[in-house]
Amino acid sequence: MKRARVGFGGLIHEATEEKGRVKLMDGRLVDETEVVWLPPIQPQTVFALGLNYADHAEELSFSAPKEPLVFLKGPNTFIGHRGHTIRPSDVTFMHYECELAVVIGKTGKNITRENAYDYVSGYTIANDYAIRDYLENYYRPNLRVKNRDKCTPIGPWFVHKTAIKDPMNLTLRTYINGKIKQEGTTADMVFDIPYLIEYLSSFMTLNENDLILTGTPKGSVDTKVGDEVVTEIEGIGKLINTVVNEQHQIN
Repeated sequence: MKRARVGFGGLIHEATEEKGRVKLMDGRLVDETEVVWLPPIQPQTVFALGLNYADHAEELSFSAPKEPLVFLKGPNTFIGHRGHTIRPSDVTFMHYECELAVVIGKTGKNITRENAYDYVSGYTIANDYAIRDYLENYYRPNLRVKNRDKCTPIGPWFVHKTAIKDPMNLTLRTYINGKIKQEGTTADMVFDIPYLIEYLSSFMTLNENDLILTGTPKGSVDTKVGDEVVTEIEGIGKLINTVVNEQHQIN
């Protein structure tokens, strides 16, 4: 079952998907354009992976890392499905990053890769935009690149792990204004999900609703104001986002 959090009628509702529509917990069926989409879970600690697809590292003229390249993201960065992400007026290259987001389901420390999936509750989609103008280098993505307000759409659905037969064999695609620009597979991750859970939990405790954003394959291209960007992952859904200018900034 797919699960979401939405705003409707002045209230926040838990919701599910039924026949392409949004079903509220009170049984009402509404169109997805009638609700305000929130992140499907309320993220706690968020780990993001850099250069975790060899083909993406190669297109940036890097070698694949020898150990996970991990940085943290704050809760201010996340917005829901059909949200707006601001492109600053001074930048020349702002690109999407379609990523499988792994949701941790329970507390654990020193988790072995053999037991890693026991600590996963499910999955969602993240579009972790990056502004290359602000990038110091790919081994040191600074705060302005990855922690800007509302820079990371997430959702629309949380999908329980039992609905995903093999999370390491899912197709990822990104479309700009209806045209496909990126296509890859989670099978090409440098460090797979069990490895990442074992690695992270070896030095810190993982908790419920922690997120691991597992990186993006090759094919990241510039986006412009007005572009509709759709990031899609097999079995999870399509996450829609629009790039807007700074006049949409709400202080």
